Amino acid sequence: MVFYLIGLGLGDAKDITVKGLELVRKAARVYLEAYTSILTVGQEQLEKFYGREVILADRTLVEQNSDEILAGADKSDVVLLVVGDPLGATTHSDIIIRALELGLNYKVVHNASIINTIGCCGLQLYHFGETVSIPFWTETWKPQSFVDKIEQNLTCKLHTLCLLDIKMKEQSIENLMRGRQVFEPPRYMSVRQAAEQVLQVIETRAAEGNPLKCLSGNTRCVGVSRVGADSQTIATDTLAGIGRWGLGEPLHSLVITGPLHPLEEKFLSLVANASLSSSSQS
Repeated sequence: MVFYLIGLGLGDAKDITVKGLELVRKAARVYLEAYTSILTVGQEQLEKFYGREVILADRTLVEQNSDEILAGADKSDVVLLVVGDPLGATTHSDIIIRALELGLNYKVVHNASIINTIGCCGLQLYHFGETVSIPFWTETWKPQSFVDKIEQNLTCKLHTLCLLDIKMKEQSIENLMRGRQVFEPPRYMSVRQAAEQVLQVIETRAAEGNPLKCLSGNTRCVGVSRVGADSQTIATDTLAGIGRWGLGEPLHSLVITGPLHPLEEKFLSLVANASLSSSSQS
């Protein structure tokens, strides 16, 4: 028997592969990892399409109580569904390691992820450097290391894919300290919010007398939303201007570009900003 990690792609229920769908329909239990990304449809639509129950798996279950998911996988097939590709997040590498430690068999059914579908904007994948994550800042926690990686990529004339933060089933500090199981509403970082944080770091470094050499408010950027869905949108502008394009509902991703090849420039000019309006929100 096997523990399967099955990628769902990025759009809706129908983006699962034929192989993945066959495994889902015959498995003893099916879990949906519900915190590293989201589809454009919810649990109910997935259950209707699959014709079976799907169990939501939050961060606590996947990262702290993974043995509960893996229980019985030596006697019957168990599935963990992952939006995008199963190996797009380190969380899923951890659960594979745990499965192997328990002597279980595992298999991965791959699917599209933002790592490869970002090519929809015309930028060539082999022109990308290290991918970075931009987290939501708080009043007391404002990391800047992601900007250093962007700067390094620009130094090497490479693009940077910025994955934007998602907060699912998070607790406030007060509720956490009081031990109350009260959770904040989901939050999804927008391209506008990400650009604002990057611009703040640029300003801070300049004020400290340590200005960045490559990254500035005039650096060319690409913002995308709901990649893989019918409502996918693409916008391009400077870092200072990208936030004015209304990209709509989540999920958003940001690309900070290095020098563009003429083919990239042409492709981007044809697909970006189509049917979008310039606004004060994104």
